[in-house]
Amino acid sequence: MIEILLYTSTHSVISDILVWMLISLVLIGLVTMILWQRRTGQELADELAELDKLEKNNVQNEFVLKALGIATWHLDVATMQVAYDQDFRTRINGWIAESSESAVFFANNLTMVHEQDAERVKHSMMALCEGKTDLYHEEYRVMIPGTNRFFWEESYATVAEHNVDGSAKLIVGTSKHIDDRKEMEDALRDARFKAEESDRLKTAFLANMSHEIRTPLNAIVGFTSVIADVEQPEERQQLLDLIHDNTRKLLRIVDDVVAISKIEAGQDEAVMSQFDLVYVLNDTINRFSGKIKNGVTLTTSYASESQWVTSDMNRVQQIMRHLLSNAVKFTDRGSIVVGFNEPHEGRIQAWVRDTGKGIAREYQKRVFERFFKVDEFVPGAGLGLSTCSTMAYSIGGSVTVESKLGEGSTFTFEFPVGN
Repeated sequence: MIEILLYTSTHSVISDILVWMLISLVLIGLVTMILWQRRTGQELADELAELDKLEKNNVQNEFVLKALGIATWHLDVATMQVAYDQDFRTRINGWIAESSESAVFFANNLTMVHEQDAERVKHSMMALCEGKTDLYHEEYRVMIPGTNRFFWEESYATVAEHNVDGSAKLIVGTSKHIDDRKEMEDALRDARFKAEESDRLKTAFLANMSHEIRTPLNAIVGFTSVIADVEQPEERQQLLDLIHDNTRKLLRIVDDVVAISKIEAGQDEAVMSQFDLVYVLNDTINRFSGKIKNGVTLTTSYASESQWVTSDMNRVQQIMRHLLSNAVKFTDRGSIVVGFNEPHEGRIQAWVRDTGKGIAREYQKRVFERFFKVDEFVPGAGLGLSTCSTMAYSIGGSVTVESKLGEGSTFTFEFPVGN
């Protein structure tokens, strides 16, 4: 009781105010600290969420870069040094051009670019660095050191940072190997060329066929229309012979077209049989014995009196008939020789040699193309040698030519002897 009285006696209003003020300040401080901690915690949680989101984005971006096989890089314009950030390009024999753990000079990378592309790539990059363009995009070939091989690469780049004066400070870009795409482009280009060539050949076919078919048809129709008015037996027989000759020409043209079409379509399979090559050659020669021009001799040169082979006799005979027909057509003087060599390594060569007009070197490969004619004024559809080549290929053989302009030609038909 005495202590209470002593306290009340010494306690004053000022001290109470100070105590309550102190308590209030403490409470305010505690509340402020709690609010600050909550805010800091929320900010930390937001930052962690952003980091998690960024990490997920990085994983996704990396996955995309891997899937596309892309390398990312940046170029310091001030030093012209290139550094690769990530590189997921397909490796060429374990080697990646330009890629490096440390920065390398752009000029060093440029030395690996094919000499035909290097100047263009340099000019394009400098235009981006100097602000003349906003985008760098180039396709170029990269040489593999120590080899004569190269691969195709495509790069994109743009300015990522600018200096105070607006000039380029940092350039970022991507690179990717595009060999597969280039191969596809080449294939499409070849397909387009073949399609255009096919269209051209179709046009040439129609033009040639209309001309070649119309010529014998006109003769047949014309001679047939007047034969009834001819009374002399000799004149009538001459007209009949002309009609017969033109009919055979027409049938031969149609037969060639049908034969080559069937073989290429796979509808005419080779019929293999055993036969004497000498018999086939003699039979072919007999068909042309009456068509040889005056001053031209037709002889043979066989390696043996008999040579049995296993092949498609009909195709062998047609090939030799076409070759001999050409020799007869283009030989006005000298000789025509038909022969064959001894079999060698399971193959045999039959040939026709003439002393005719010959073929210029630039035309010697083209003579086997469809509808190609060295001399447009000589009758024919330009299908004979093409038919020979196609038939020879169908039985595992080939037809080649050796010729000298003005001296003559030798056409060689090589094919398997068979069992």
